[in-house]
Amino acid sequence: MTEPSGETAPEAPEDVAPTDDVQEDVRQGAAEPEEPGTAEESASAEGPATGEDPPPAEEPASAEEPTTAQGPDAAGDSDEPAAADAAEESEDPDVTGASRASADTEPAEPAEPASEASEASEETGADGDAGAKASDTPELSDAQAELAAQRELRAKIEARKAEKEGPLASGAKLSGTAADLLAAVRAVEGGAASGSAFYEAPEPAPRRPTPEAAPAMTVRPPVPAQASAPAPGTTAAVREVLGKGGAPEALAGQVAAALGEGAAQALLDDPWQLLAVSGVRPEQADGFARALLGGACGPDDPRRTVALTVWLLERAALQGHTALEIDTVRAGLAGHAVPDPGSAVEEAVSAGAVLVFQEEETAEEEPEEDEESPAAAEAATDEPASPVLLGLDRYALAEESLADGLARLVKTATADTWEGSELERAAGTHGLVLHTGGEASRAEPVALAAAARERGLRTLVAVHADGGRRALGPAGADAVTVAALLSGAAGPGRDEEGAFALDLLVVLDAPQLDVETAAMLVESLPDGCRLVLSGDPAVLGAPGAGQVFGDLLAARVCPRIASRVPDPGPLGELVSGIGAGELNQVEAPGKEIVIVPVRDAGEAVHRTVQLVADSVPRAIGVPAEQTQVVTVGHGGSAGTRALNAALKQRLNPGPGRFGGYDPGDRVAYAPVPGRTVTGTVLSADAEGLRLRCGDEELLVPKERVESALRHGWALTAHQAAGLRWPAVVVVLPGDAAGGLSRPWVYTAFGRAERHLSVVHGVDQALPRAVAEGVAPERTTRLRPLLEALLAVPEE
Repeated sequence: MTEPSGETAPEAPEDVAPTDDVQEDVRQGAAEPEEPGTAEESASAEGPATGEDPPPAEEPASAEEPTTAQGPDAAGDSDEPAAADAAEESEDPDVTGASRASADTEPAEPAEPASEASEASEETGADGDAGAKASDTPELSDAQAELAAQRELRAKIEARKAEKEGPLASGAKLSGTAADLLAAVRAVEGGAASGSAFYEAPEPAPRRPTPEAAPAMTVRPPVPAQASAPAPGTTAAVREVLGKGGAPEALAGQVAAALGEGAAQALLDDPWQLLAVSGVRPEQADGFARALLGGACGPDDPRRTVALTVWLLERAALQGHTALEIDTVRAGLAGHAVPDPGSAVEEAVSAGAVLVFQEEETAEEEPEEDEESPAAAEAATDEPASPVLLGLDRYALAEESLADGLARLVKTATADTWEGSELERAAGTHGLVLHTGGEASRAEPVALAAAARERGLRTLVAVHADGGRRALGPAGADAVTVAALLSGAAGPGRDEEGAFALDLLVVLDAPQLDVETAAMLVESLPDGCRLVLSGDPAVLGAPGAGQVFGDLLAARVCPRIASRVPDPGPLGELVSGIGAGELNQVEAPGKEIVIVPVRDAGEAVHRTVQLVADSVPRAIGVPAEQTQVVTVGHGGSAGTRALNAALKQRLNPGPGRFGGYDPGDRVAYAPVPGRTVTGTVLSADAEGLRLRCGDEELLVPKERVESALRHGWALTAHQAAGLRWPAVVVVLPGDAAGGLSRPWVYTAFGRAERHLSVVHGVDQALPRAVAEGVAPERTTRLRPLLEALLAVPEE
């Protein structure tokens, strides 16, 4: 099983190729029977607190042997990349007709593509803004403002890069250093000189040599702009074309938003453009094309092969990859009946739909060998060449922009001597510092920020989610979320070039940064600004494409400070052991850890409801509203859908008169791809649903309720990453065993502050996953890019 797309799925099993359908079924309600796993077997394995009869569900029993035998590990690492998550749910039969709107749609509901696509976009967080439509009132929702701000910032970044790369119109009036530089550039362009000479030149002075030189600032509130909705005429024309091809007309709005003003003609010219809509599968696009083109199309149609190549790379991005090896893409095309995958890839590259990359080996670094040295020649021949990668331009631009931005920060930082902890000394000397550790170690970068403020530096702490600010205590009052910082809703102002008024930025939960978010963040920092990225490398990765924190750690291009502060108590001991690959028995005298064995998924749901509603409040003293359920995926008989339905019936029954929701319902809202906000429904009106999320109220436009909102009593591990609750119930049904991995278990168990209950039905799969279940690596280009720009000689 894998987790849905509100998260990424880098931990998806290796056998789940990017070519597989990874879109989860939004309306999949059918429960899948699990193989019963006896409590006795699970307890006997290494058996924390249940060697005998299961403890009464009403009152959690303390885990005397807490987690060895029954550590709650679940099968859905793949929460992260949307694709993994979707792959888990691709248990649905493949839909071969164009009548089904998306791969996620239930076979019984072919006419509900919107719901599937909605779920896909909700889980993967993709295309979340495409369906958003502005309300008639001038006030914008946070989601619209955030999306608009990110679009504006990306445009500004690309414009700045284009200006830097463009040629100078003339150089007649230049003199001195400027004239020398222009001459050098022209010499390189003409081939008369090597570009490596530039690296030997002295480093440019920072744009702002002194922190005191504060430029004119512009405080940016949420940007008052919005994505324009497709014109009614465009949607009507698309609806007509969809009808001709036998596709659900309900897809018209999504197609018009994805393909733009000429969407109808684009579909007539190339029916496989339908794959640009989230949730649509190749089989459906093939059926649509046959209905429109008849015998004029075939499996080797260039339009089909190009669209499939792009689709495979988009699927890979949902699993966290920013690129794929060319052989993997060819295999994926072959799996979709493309007769000549090699030619298909060449066609996609020549059409500019995908880009080709191969990291070149630096020949200069190789020692000069005599021409007569056969041993050296043979060794060079045997050495494998770097793989050829294919990628989409959006991720290529993000990775290259991020690498350039990080190199700029490293090279423009002014070394200074700071007294204090090891982290403070490193931050004073370097422009980029990495800090690793568990939950307790978060106090160290926060203390660094406080010390920097005392030195007179403009400092800010950013976290992944609002819940992360609460965990910081009083220090959290000055912290902001990364999303709010980028949108301009919080944080400092910007100068005329769009840079933040900062001298030091500390980012917590850094493993949750995907490559596009990280690129926007780094591009917004001024020259000379210091950046400290802090996080726990053992947790699940970012819910978007890329593994920024992991690539930086592996590249070894900057100081890495490992915290020595252990997480306290039985929960800290348990989670620390899982991070080291061991599911240890932990003494829990205060019922901090409780194992509840179950035989099947039905019992797992029943016990979970009892724990949340009765046992934990009575025995632990944590109310139901502060207890969070974490499970493997959205689908299945004990996934988030089944658990949320049962918990709503018990905790807040109602008819769901507002699009399936009632006031008081707990919800999970995905305002933008890869970010989940938890809250409670307050009310509904003509504009949409109004939520209470932390200290603020949000409006979810009615057009986005179905696609971006779901009940939130139960979440996947990726949705829960970066958040913590007083009590957590982790549900591990028997059918989740195949998707378990160490990062998933580590993340799920680590969400609890005071109490952890594990509804355990996976028997020995849990300790086996902790010991051996390392999530697969994501394919990215950031590490070699960083190494080329910031190579540091080995110590």
